[in-house]
Amino acid sequence: MLTPRTRLTTLLLTLVCVATAQNGPETALRPDKQFRKTVITDGLDGPWEITWGPDAKIWVTERTGKRITRVDPATGERKVAGTIDEVFAPGGQDGLLGMALHPQLLKGAGQDYVYVYYTYIDRAKGPDPNVTDLNSPYRFLYGKIVRLTYNAQSGLLAQPQTVIDGLPAGNDHNAGRLKFGPDQKLYVTIGDQGHNQLANVCLAVQSQRLPTAKELSAKDYVAYQGKSLRINLDGSIPADNPKIEGLVSHVYTRGHRNPQGLDFAPDGTIYSSEQGPKTDDEVNVLKPGGNYGWPHVAGFKDGKAYEFARWAEATTPCSQLKFSDLAIHPSVPREPESAFTKPMVDPLATLFTVPTGTNFKDEACGGIDYICWPTVAVSSVEHYQSKGTGIPGWDRVLLVTALKRGSLYVVPLKADGQAAAGFISRYFWSENRYRDTAVSPDGRTIYVATDPSGLAGTAAGGITRRMQNAGAILAFTYVGPNGPGGPANGVLEAPQVSQTKPATEDLRGEIVVNGIPPQFTASQAAAGKVAYNSNCAVCHGNTGTNGTMGTPLGGEYFKKTWTGRSVRALVDKSRKTMPPSAPSSLPGDTYESIVAYILELNGLPAGSAPLAGGDEAGRMVIKLPSK
Repeated sequence: MLTPRTRLTTLLLTLVCVATAQNGPETALRPDKQFRKTVITDGLDGPWEITWGPDAKIWVTERTGKRITRVDPATGERKVAGTIDEVFAPGGQDGLLGMALHPQLLKGAGQDYVYVYYTYIDRAKGPDPNVTDLNSPYRFLYGKIVRLTYNAQSGLLAQPQTVIDGLPAGNDHNAGRLKFGPDQKLYVTIGDQGHNQLANVCLAVQSQRLPTAKELSAKDYVAYQGKSLRINLDGSIPADNPKIEGLVSHVYTRGHRNPQGLDFAPDGTIYSSEQGPKTDDEVNVLKPGGNYGWPHVAGFKDGKAYEFARWAEATTPCSQLKFSDLAIHPSVPREPESAFTKPMVDPLATLFTVPTGTNFKDEACGGIDYICWPTVAVSSVEHYQSKGTGIPGWDRVLLVTALKRGSLYVVPLKADGQAAAGFISRYFWSENRYRDTAVSPDGRTIYVATDPSGLAGTAAGGITRRMQNAGAILAFTYVGPNGPGGPANGVLEAPQVSQTKPATEDLRGEIVVNGIPPQFTASQAAAGKVAYNSNCAVCHGNTGTNGTMGTPLGGEYFKKTWTGRSVRALVDKSRKTMPPSAPSSLPGDTYESIVAYILELNGLPAGSAPLAGGDEAGRMVIKLPSK
């Protein structure tokens, strides 16, 4: 029996651990180890998954390149193992995503298999009922897992076999991390599709909904949004999957937002990292049948800085509202985290949590507020153990990459791996977006994949669109301890620092001195609104100012950037950069219609003459009305 003093000590220790897991980003510890950085290769088309292969090569999926590539970590030499033409990547969170190597790959067991997860077009399965735009690239978008066979002599992948298809996919929060479990099952994460925000604000989050027996019989997997799945190697449902509310399905856990990270420890513990809203990115231990709370709870059920706003249930029709994370419309029902009474699994740690009342607008971010939010956009998780020969002190930790702050966060674990064991440390910060990690067999080098483009925080505290190492694989090799005078990011090189704090557009255009006002028609702007919502709103927001992945297309940022420039420059900029994974892929008049809608969003009136992107648009000068 515990004595009162023992119980008090245990309680205090518990409180310390919980408090440690919920602190703000300013509490991340300075690196106490030094690493040497090497650029292994760059110019990859969206490296998304990297893993160390049994051939001593780094295997890479290229999200928009549709390729599986093998990279020699010693020389940087790249060899394409296979290209999957069926991959379709119309936006920023789809394409060729997760990859899992069979444990018997290249071991002479006749199981030289590589599994991949990607998004594709499947018209036979019918349209997504939530996509009303008949021309939307997401109307028939689904996800599938495919098994490929590797030929060691040719170095090529072939013989694609579908494991499971028809998984939910959309324009946001697809997640898509894939792992081969020690139980010979496949595990994959599916996000909540970005419902209840931005372009999808009027769609209810389905992370709590479970499939019905009828849906399973029809292989209709719409209810798999916001879940982790456990799948037999032939795509069927494992008989020992958890029975949740009376039904066994592929669902292993539920209540997730955007779980892009997944990894196994040697003892079988499953870790996942998950992107939160304004606060509370999560690191979780996945338990069979576990409920992780989303969208009712973000992070711990602590009532801090988050409440569930049900936009789809607004008394004012949702379609008439402008989504805002900072000022929720009064007609939108709201509930505190305490209203959620179902049993749920607490996260192992959050990155990061702030108190209620925190001001989420930061002038340093120049109107792109989300970069300055306490969430860091966790993108992967990897279990690491030094085993006496690796990095000293990291006896059992989690390596968590971040997109917004170009950093590797190190989460210390208790000996059993089931709880955090202290403060989180921040390593390798740079003006990059870190996507995934792999570790060398000796445990001394951590490889990090970077995004080719996007928005990231700068060392000066603002934002940048220019990636320090675009589409790269970086190697960070341990060299020793880092003392008080050592590098602040733990890397033995001077970090690149942007000279400008706010993000700026590279326009390369002349200011139009003597121009005419922009001209467009109301019908053109209306068509542009439909195309904008299908192709742009998921990044830039449905008001042009409330996006969490792209620069504002309205408000002070837009006014400062575009005032005095030509409409043609804006049309050309849109055509050259949108959609992000397939620029110039939309019809020419669609870009003109989208620009017309953007101008209307910024208060310019429609007229009788349509907007065309030629010389006439070059004479039109953008001058926005004062509000």
